[in-house]
Amino acid sequence: MAPDDVVAVTAQLGRPPAGPFEVVVRAADGRPAVIANAPFLFDGTPMPTRYWLTDPALREAVSRLESAGGVRTAEAEIAADDIAAAHRRYAAERDALVPPGHTGPRPSGGVGGTRQGVKCLHAHLAWWLTGADDPVGEWTARRIGLHPS
Repeated sequence: MAPDDVVAVTAQLGRPPAGPFEVVVRAADGRPAVIANAPFLFDGTPMPTRYWLTDPALREAVSRLESAGGVRTAEAEIAADDIAAAHRRYAAERDALVPPGHTGPRPSGGVGGTRQGVKCLHAHLAWWLTGADDPVGEWTARRIGLHPS
């Protein structure tokens, strides 16, 4: 974790990060936009959310979409099998980072820690912005004007 990135992410979140991370997507001005969290926080607590949207403008746009019923609409418009497949890909990617032989609690769930359906459009968009195949992230990007329809 680069010290400048820790300062920037702390400012974006309004608190210090609770675990190790790396910046995986940057805004045009170089500020962090998406971070990849380690599977465990500093205190050893499992962290199910691998990708976190830190860009304030994107977070606000997604929050507006969620408050207008975006989660329910996404679930209605995207095939449940496609959402489930995305959760499995996300969990596999995160779980591959858990050290071999780890015996304590582990992160669980898929995107945003959920096992089915859609819980958090922010988490889906964050993962999609890394180049992942996430139909909910792509749907979210279209709705906030980041991706052509």
